[in-house]
Amino acid sequence: MRDPLNKTITEIKPSGIRKFFDIVHEMKDAISLGVGEPDFETPWHIREEGIYSLEKGKTYYTSNSGLKELREEICRYLKRRFNLTYEWSKEVIITIGGSEAIDIALRVMLDSGDEVLLPQPSYVSYEPCIIMAGGKPVIIELKDEDEFKLTADQIRNACTEKTKVLILPFPNNPTGSVMSREELAKIVDVIIEKDLFVLSDEIYAELTYGEKHTSIAEFPGMKERTIVINGFSKAFAMTGWRLGYAAGPEVIIKQMTKMHQFAIMCAPTTSQYAAIEALKHGDSDIEMMTDAYDQRRRYLIHELRRMGLPTFEARGAFYVFPCIKGTGMTSEEFATKLLKEEKVAVVPGTAFGDSGEGYLRISYAYSIEKIKEALERIERFVAKHR
Repeated sequence: MRDPLNKTITEIKPSGIRKFFDIVHEMKDAISLGVGEPDFETPWHIREEGIYSLEKGKTYYTSNSGLKELREEICRYLKRRFNLTYEWSKEVIITIGGSEAIDIALRVMLDSGDEVLLPQPSYVSYEPCIIMAGGKPVIIELKDEDEFKLTADQIRNACTEKTKVLILPFPNNPTGSVMSREELAKIVDVIIEKDLFVLSDEIYAELTYGEKHTSIAEFPGMKERTIVINGFSKAFAMTGWRLGYAAGPEVIIKQMTKMHQFAIMCAPTTSQYAAIEALKHGDSDIEMMTDAYDQRRRYLIHELRRMGLPTFEARGAFYVFPCIKGTGMTSEEFATKLLKEEKVAVVPGTAFGDSGEGYLRISYAYSIEKIKEALERIERFVAKHR
């Protein structure tokens, strides 16, 4: 019998995050600091709106692009929070999480062989999505000494005649690095010079500590070449609601809507009604959660440094990225032994690209009690393996 499978798909490796997540769920008394999911429940007023929509029988399909009211509210939110101006009817689409938005954006923008600049370490889905869309990932290695930020020279040196898209993954998962307005300004010129399009993943835009997030789409000449990806999972603790969106040029959004139409039809109606409430009345929820994350961030960085693990000071998202090179172990070896010996799950840095070797991703989207217990176990493990 002939091989029933697509070779491109079979050659893509499974997520390195899920491997440890699946193991820890079968291990008694284990603590997971591996998954990027808020430990907060979705705020009650948001859940209540979802429940109310069900009680009122609002269980129908919405338009392919999403509820008009939600797209309008997204436009108001983006203007209010990030000074971005979009037309709800032409420049916004509602998707099944930010992940679908990333996937279909790349599918409609790439022809076979087009090159995509991909800074790493970064979110595990970018590289597979580029490959599945027929593109070629060109890896830019972000460096600890640069605070894992992207530079204009790195972009310029990586460009060829085939380069079409730059992935801009900030605030960054897994490093927690952010790009300031001044740092973004330095890369805008080279993006325009090289005639690149930008896929700006801003799912963690609300989770910054210190300087407020700046979107690259705000700069002159950038809105027409940028797709902004965002959603509700992180800022509003709505992971299971599976709702995201993309905002960008009409010519791209129109084709994304067509692909979404044939593959998905529309995002869940209940989730869309809940999201309207989140955007209208959720600012105080964001502030409460961000304050809590900031407390955990500072505590975690302090303790990891104290036990001898150099840790870059993450300024966004809810991850830290400690360096474990001093232990003599690889990232995979450290994470595997830590899980086996101390029952603490973290993610090897190599899950986010080869440049993550020598680092771990630790999430602080967990209670302070769990973090404290996990740190005690990590310190015991590190002391034993020095």
